[in-house]
Amino acid sequence: MIIGIGTDIAEVPRIAKSIENNSFKEKVFSKVEIAYCESKTNFAESFAARFAAKEAFFKALGTGWRGGMAFNEVEVVNDELGKPTLVIVGTTAEIIKDKNIKTIHVSLSHVKDMAMATVVLEG
Repeated sequence: MIIGIGTDIAEVPRIAKSIENNSFKEKVFSKVEIAYCESKTNFAESFAARFAAKEAFFKALGTGWRGGMAFNEVEVVNDELGKPTLVIVGTTAEIIKDKNIKTIHVSLSHVKDMAMATVVLEG
């Protein structure tokens, strides 16, 4: 059963400017995400897509970003074939457990100036 669907679009130039600030980068992204994105030629696009995924996740959850949840508790990782998945930790993991969310689907896309993500939560 689908519990929630969320979609978000992020402007790559806005995220590129934001990640110049290390405190923003560390507040929003995990160390794994930072290492992955910084290994890419067009790293700002990868950061923007991950930012959009986090926003889409909170929209799908239906609560927004509140209640002790943190952006860096929602981590976008890629499997061996490059497929993105979400790893949820901390307070956010406790909340999705309470909501009986069993499966999280995520899709990312980005081009020069825009990045988007869609998240589907199943229970």
